[in-house]
Amino acid sequence: GLATLVPLSCEKKAQDTVAEDTTTVASNDAIADNALTDEEKAEGWELLFDGTTLNGWKRYNHDSIGPLWTVADGAIKCDGEGLTEGTANIGGSLITIKQYGNFDLKVEWKVSPGGNSGIHYHVVEKPEYKHEFDTGPEFQVMDDAGWKGDPLKDAQKAGSNYDMYAAPPTKKLNPVGEWNTARIIYNNGHVEHWLNGEKVVEFEEGSPDFNERYKKSKWTEYPGWNKFKTGSIALQDHGAPVYFRNLKIKAL
Repeated sequence: GLATLVPLSCEKKAQDTVAEDTTTVASNDAIADNALTDEEKAEGWELLFDGTTLNGWKRYNHDSIGPLWTVADGAIKCDGEGLTEGTANIGGSLITIKQYGNFDLKVEWKVSPGGNSGIHYHVVEKPEYKHEFDTGPEFQVMDDAGWKGDPLKDAQKAGSNYDMYAAPPTKKLNPVGEWNTARIIYNNGHVEHWLNGEKVVEFEEGSPDFNERYKKSKWTEYPGWNKFKTGSIALQDHGAPVYFRNLKIKAL
């Protein structure tokens, strides 16, 4: 009798363990994607994306969202058919309707092979501005290794403040198809970019260093660039499929 009891109890224990593990995985996933933890709620974080709709978003300089931006598998997806940056009627970057001044923003992103996109802040819509980058500085999102265009300057690679401050070559960038985490902190002109948990860029707007870099950048040709200190968060249409999820922001 004893010999048969032992396997039974072992088997039951194995089943219990499996059931327990599955539950844990499921509940962690539910908390992880496009939801706030109790701690985050207490700290004042808000979700920019509910995981199923594009409520709270619009296309730059358009009233509609258009067919370019959709929700797929719990992520905001840009299908890459917008002929880049709003040149076609369906194109154009996606921006939050709500505007932010000082903030802490966290986003997960992944790009397609050779893909290019960005996360902009302090984006303002006016008839004289055609694109989100006319006003909003950019956290660069891209496949550094797979880029097929002109050779990239360091300040055009992932994690950089585009054409101003380069993320270091030692940064941790996950390969195409895997999620990366971006974090942008803007507080009264003090700016930080974080990539996959590491601070990769930090600067002060208006500092001598900032002003020198600005003079050598393409932004001197954009009179509205970085002039507004309150504006929308934007996800860039740059003609490549790109995905965003877990977009969370806290006003500072």
